[in-house]
Amino acid sequence: MKGFLSGVERIGKFLNVIAGISLTFLMLLTITDVILRMFKKPVVGTYELVAFSGAVVIGFSMPLTSYVRQHIFVDFLILKFSQKVRNVFNIATRCLVIALFLLVGWNMFKYARDLQKSGEVSLTLQMPFYPVAYGVGVCCFILCLVFVCDIIKISKGEYEDV
Repeated sequence: MKGFLSGVERIGKFLNVIAGISLTFLMLLTITDVILRMFKKPVVGTYELVAFSGAVVIGFSMPLTSYVRQHIFVDFLILKFSQKVRNVFNIATRCLVIALFLLVGWNMFKYARDLQKSGEVSLTLQMPFYPVAYGVGVCCFILCLVFVCDIIKISKGEYEDV
């Protein structure tokens, strides 16, 4: 089990590096575009590239953010219950979230396939949309693995409430 948990964490870290590179690109592109606009020479396709990069940043950062639990928790009510009740609640919510992200990932793949078949591209740069949609779909499936890891940790008593 430790190998599975560390493997999912490594995948999350790899995806997070991609998200970081995309965020850096997004910032540098925006700065470059703002500076060049002062000289009446804007970067062509900035809006499209920022949109693509934003999708990559959000989708690819989700697995590691969830794995290390750096997202917002609203658990003041659940902390009033016993550890056993909290564990049951945490497992139940993780199962619901797994089902949700399986559906989201599956629909992202369907959407990407439709985009690929139709040849849908961005207006200015003529970049295809489907690779980003496939990438976000993959990240949704990996996020499901993160929640499986949470269930394993809860079952083994290694999951700490924040």
